Amino acid sequence: MQYNPGWNNSSVNLLHVRAVGPSDTLHYVWSSIGAPTVLLVATAGGSSTLRVNWTRLLSPAPAGAIWIDPPSSVVYSAAVVFTKVFEYSEAKTLEELFYPTYDLSDFSWDSVNHTLNHTALTAEFTGIPATDPSGSFSNGSLAFRVTAYEAGGRDGPLPSLLHTANSSKVEFVLAGVVPRGNSSRFVLELATVEETGVMQKLRSTRSIDDEYTPTIFEMLSLVAKSQNDSSTLSFLQWKATAYGSQTPRREDSIQCQSRGLQAANWSLPVSSIVHAYFGEGVGSTYTISAINISFGGEEGKVYQEKRYLSWSALLGFGQPPKDTFSPLVISIMAVALGTPMVMLLVGSCVVLFAQRKRYSEYEPIN
Repeated sequence: MQYNPGWNNSSVNLLHVRAVGPSDTLHYVWSSIGAPTVLLVATAGGSSTLRVNWTRLLSPAPAGAIWIDPPSSVVYSAAVVFTKVFEYSEAKTLEELFYPTYDLSDFSWDSVNHTLNHTALTAEFTGIPATDPSGSFSNGSLAFRVTAYEAGGRDGPLPSLLHTANSSKVEFVLAGVVPRGNSSRFVLELATVEETGVMQKLRSTRSIDDEYTPTIFEMLSLVAKSQNDSSTLSFLQWKATAYGSQTPRREDSIQCQSRGLQAANWSLPVSSIVHAYFGEGVGSTYTISAINISFGGEEGKVYQEKRYLSWSALLGFGQPPKDTFSPLVISIMAVALGTPMVMLLVGSCVVLFAQRKRYSEYEPIN
């Protein structure tokens, strides 16, 4: 992990996570310059490095300020931008009442350097609106917690996402933010930036197994697929739930829904690392898609009571991890399904044996 590589000022945040493999190198570049964003860049070989022209990056025209050296090593690049947070409540007429939008590019962000943990490979981007007329953030904040992984495994806290060494986790957190309605719900808008020839698809996978995330049976994945060979290049994956506690339990679950994937008909904030890396071709040479993730329990009561919301997602390169039945669940299923079969087999043998014994008691008739 590198914080603001080549820059000694902590007034802005850029976090570089570099994972070197036997034949490739993966770069994750997180930043709160403009809207919170993560760049995903995969390169061939193990010697590629991130370069940043800070003067250009912090100027009104940041195009070309971020690049990978050597440029020829780049085999794939994409970005995920967390653009806005909406707040709404449902009136008695079932109409949705929306409050003024929280534009994340207008937030003021704390220094990530204070939260950087090189041992746990974690960092936190915490921010509040630059202007807060309603006072909702007077004792609250919005945060994106980032976790990198050195090996595959599964997170301990709910939703206990399965991860690989090629993936990272982002956790969206609202803490102490006063809702502007009696039954407010929140929506996180995020956008993806992909190269020409790559399409985003939203997948929903349901399973009967809720061993790791009790009562949650749906997994959603936003995957980037190449139109040439249908291979999966990157993903953003999450369980259909959020939580209303810092130490989440099953009863803290908050309903989570995705509101479709659409081509974005708006432009991204100019002062962002997306423009710094992809240049001015964003929206023409590159494709922007957007999706809304909504959170809300029954009448929004969970957040109203706890004033805390946490949603976790995994992002990375290649195919997203797939949950499988654990040995414990397989053993339970084997016992549950096998016991009736054994009883049926034993019962059939007993009946046949009893019938044969009854017939053998008679003398043969001449």
